[in-house]
Amino acid sequence: MLHDDKHGFTRREFVGVTVVTSGAIAIGLPSLEAQTGAAERLREAGQNAVQCSLTINRQWHHLSLDPRVTLLDLLREHLQLTGTKKGCGHGQCGACTVLVNGRRINSCLSLAVSHDGAQVTTIDGLAAGDALHPVQAAFLDHDGFQCGYCTPGQICSAVALLDEVHAGQASAVTPDVTNTGPVDLTDAEIRERMSGNICRCGAYPNIVAAVRTAYGRRSA
Repeated sequence: MLHDDKHGFTRREFVGVTVVTSGAIAIGLPSLEAQTGAAERLREAGQNAVQCSLTINRQWHHLSLDPRVTLLDLLREHLQLTGTKKGCGHGQCGACTVLVNGRRINSCLSLAVSHDGAQVTTIDGLAAGDALHPVQAAFLDHDGFQCGYCTPGQICSAVALLDEVHAGQASAVTPDVTNTGPVDLTDAEIRERMSGNICRCGAYPNIVAAVRTAYGRRSA
């Protein structure tokens, strides 16, 4: 066996170390430089943390956050409220829809610290104990879901939709935008108002039926 006296290891050992190192790089193990960079970013985040308070699903939270943390990541990664889903990350699919002060937003596009003092409601906080929210019950009654991934966002959006309709807020298909009373919630209105929530399974007819039923129960 050949031995490298200068460096203290055999050529076979040198080849073995080279192969292992190359394999680690190939499978994407973080380099020492990458690990150091990640640790530095964590330190920076701690130094630049912003204090904020949010009431989430009726529970008050005082938080110290990196100002770059989105509301979605706060919910899922920091508070383990994983009912809200991460879909496209670009505000295009609606899977991450939550209610902030009663208004529906895409939580993937919103910084958590920008909602200091706000009331946030997610799919996890709609039910009252064992009693489902009427929109949740209507989705069950009409099978308004298939894989279910988009369903939390669909339901939160539908809850806000009903409030908007009762408040007389017009949509692009409302015939009389001067009307200040509740809007007549036709199927066209439902489709237009839910158009920001994508269902890749195509359960749209059942979703429309569920929203219509929830509207009828609320109006009764």
